Amino acid sequence: MIREKSAVKRLGNQLFFTGPTIAGFALALLIPFVYGFYLTLMNMTSPVSPLEFAGLDNYAAAFRDTKFWSSMWLTIKYVAATIVFVNLIGFALAYLVTSGVKGQNFFRTAIFTPNLIGGLVLGYIWKFIFIQSLPNIGQKLNIEMLALGWLGDKAMAFWALVVVTIWQNAGYMMIIFIAGLINVPKDVLEAATIDGANTWQRLTRMILPLMVPSFVVTIFLTLKGAFMVYDLNFSLTEGGPFNSTMMVSMHVVQKAFMETNYGVGQAEAILLFAVVTVVTGLQVYFSKKKEVEA
Repeated sequence: MIREKSAVKRLGNQLFFTGPTIAGFALALLIPFVYGFYLTLMNMTSPVSPLEFAGLDNYAAAFRDTKFWSSMWLTIKYVAATIVFVNLIGFALAYLVTSGVKGQNFFRTAIFTPNLIGGLVLGYIWKFIFIQSLPNIGQKLNIEMLALGWLGDKAMAFWALVVVTIWQNAGYMMIIFIAGLINVPKDVLEAATIDGANTWQRLTRMILPLMVPSFVVTIFLTLKGAFMVYDLNFSLTEGGPFNSTMMVSMHVVQKAFMETNYGVGQAEAILLFAVVTVVTGLQVYFSKKKEVEA
């Protein structure tokens, strides 16, 4: 009897502390996800039209949608570019502002500030810069690269997205790298210096291996954010010119809500979720192995 009361009391305590979190998770994520999967098995031409069972037809249509896979391939290239540059620049900035440079606290705050700006607002700000400011500067200084209309060229518009993404996220990754650099044992670096190791050797053979846990986190965050980008894509390029910068999230939204093809759009969203899950899972798995080896 006493054991039963203790078990009930433990269960009550667990529900008291974890219940709100579980309820919030179910309402915000679990139930919408299950309902979204249910919609992939239905045909629905409008929000008020009756649902008709379609089986796996929506998934078959999603696999046949060449625009979906071309936007997926474009997103993969965008992910690869942002992972490399965001993490390289973020680490370089972290290394700089932890090296004892004068005013480093000010630089930390200034570099992190762009991350506080929402994607929509950020896109509209940089849209003005790419359309008005940079061309005027390029014409006055006779710099052809700046004078070109970045958002009107297919290749340049893609790199405009990459540049703005770096500008927004490098500061956030810098904060994570700063935490990792601060935790690098100083006595180990001092011993290496005494043994004759120069700055480059200390960086490549000691600091970077010890920074693997930080890179696991930053690469995961960059992967997830780049695959799911929508607000910046919408406000900066709107998928143009001629759909050349339409990332996969924007394509899914357009398929579901612009073309009112909700079943296929939701099926493509599930496929995107599966791709992101597999890629991020493999990244964490192999990164953790690298962390153990390091």
